[in-house]
Amino acid sequence: MYKLWGKYALSTALVSALLLSGCSSNSGSGSDAKTAEPSEATVNETGFPLTKEPVTLNMFTRIAPLNGPFKDMPVFQDYEKMSNVHVNFTEAPTDGFQEKKNLLFASNELPDAFYRSGITPLEATQYGAVGQLIPLEDLIDKYAPNLKSLMEQYPEIRSAITTPEGHIYAIPGIVTLAAARTDKKWINEAWLKKLGLKEPETTDELYDVLVAFRDKDPNGNGKKDEIPMTARAGLAVVNLMSGSFGLDQQLGYNINLENDKVNIWMGSEKNKELLMYLNKLYKEKLLDPELFSQKEAQYLAKQGSGNAGFFFDQTNNNFLPIADQYVGIAPPAGPHGDRLQAQTAPVPRDFGAFAISSVNKYPEITMRWIDYFYSDEGSTLLRFGREGEHYELKDGIPYYKEDFLKTDNQPKITPYAGGGAPHLISDKVASYINPPQVQEAQKKLDPYMPKVRYAAPMFDEKTAQEVNILRNDIDKYYEEQSTKFIAGALSFDKWDEFQSTLKKMQIDKLQELYQAAYDKMEK
Repeated sequence: MYKLWGKYALSTALVSALLLSGCSSNSGSGSDAKTAEPSEATVNETGFPLTKEPVTLNMFTRIAPLNGPFKDMPVFQDYEKMSNVHVNFTEAPTDGFQEKKNLLFASNELPDAFYRSGITPLEATQYGAVGQLIPLEDLIDKYAPNLKSLMEQYPEIRSAITTPEGHIYAIPGIVTLAAARTDKKWINEAWLKKLGLKEPETTDELYDVLVAFRDKDPNGNGKKDEIPMTARAGLAVVNLMSGSFGLDQQLGYNINLENDKVNIWMGSEKNKELLMYLNKLYKEKLLDPELFSQKEAQYLAKQGSGNAGFFFDQTNNNFLPIADQYVGIAPPAGPHGDRLQAQTAPVPRDFGAFAISSVNKYPEITMRWIDYFYSDEGSTLLRFGREGEHYELKDGIPYYKEDFLKTDNQPKITPYAGGGAPHLISDKVASYINPPQVQEAQKKLDPYMPKVRYAAPMFDEKTAQEVNILRNDIDKYYEEQSTKFIAGALSFDKWDEFQSTLKKMQIDKLQELYQAAYDKMEK
């Protein structure tokens, strides 16, 4: 989440300017946002259909390259028959999606709802304040029993989506399955056995294993072409190894929570130890020399090549043909005995997955419509399609049918393919992404998972802008300097200077803003 705020800085500024120019007659009041006319359609508070009279809703959504048209997806065809609600989707491709979303708000040409639209915390606060998005907390309380139950079971959901003023303007995708919230640590078990090595339990043992992978020809081809360790490009490896050095990622940032105190650790001595360890691996060609340049496709190809010793990914999908070669391991204990699986997403994983606009004539019906997907039954329909045609039940758990998977049409029948869909991912609906090998790998991590993973807090609009400005500079500087430290382009003799520069960039002020937000959160 390093660039979550920075990614939208320019677009947010543009939208703010457009809103001010386009809504100047009632600036700040929200009264110029188009509002819904009363409707005769009424909501059935329980059961199906959701309404006696047929209703049509217009929704704006992101469509991923691998998806088919939403109107052809079984979930929406079948759910229309159940609910008596027809949805017209306006589909915007991933490329250029943010700009199209910005223009809808800026022009005030709003859909009834935003579906899989990645409403950011800042957008939710801004557009809620001017009345373009409506508050959802009362609708959730009355018309969303599935979502309400999840919020009661996992209090961190409410804290992640509630503004300081007490409003909820967007709801997230919810992931209660731990295995879908973290990358596994995959090691080449075939190489370990060939070299007579055991699974590493500490960072020192991991170093020794990587040296053996480099020097002892575990693939047996007489060449030094093994890749001892690799990771996704950039600083992903910092997050993935940070828990071994006592560094967590709370509140969507590089934050440790210690006795309810926020500690941004980027300039800490523990982070220095982590970067020094990674520098040692990189310098000795134990860490992929292409770490800072490789594309995603290259990284995935290395997983599937069987020539990588140690890497990270959520599932085994990318190396299925050679899956027996790998096994998941626990986080190695670091120099101070720390052993945390820090790289873990929160239960409310996909913020802003769904929001209702002020033009919606049927907000109650719309809330009931989306709530179905926060049940295992609704999530099964969304993720698996039709029983008998696309999936079959085994011990109550849905599994895609083998003949259907062979058609390669799986991503075309569900909006979850491509990420960010508003629904529940539980152990009941995860057979495809959580097969037995992945489950075993997750069991190695479970003792070291954080008890609660807090998502990024909801700031008020003024504070969000301040956080945005501070993080743009701090995150860019941290990424540049950390890359240099790992690659050996910057000596650790410069660490004091690095710390001093972070201070000048007001990292202490940023910490104060996160502390204030954390103090206000419901826990």
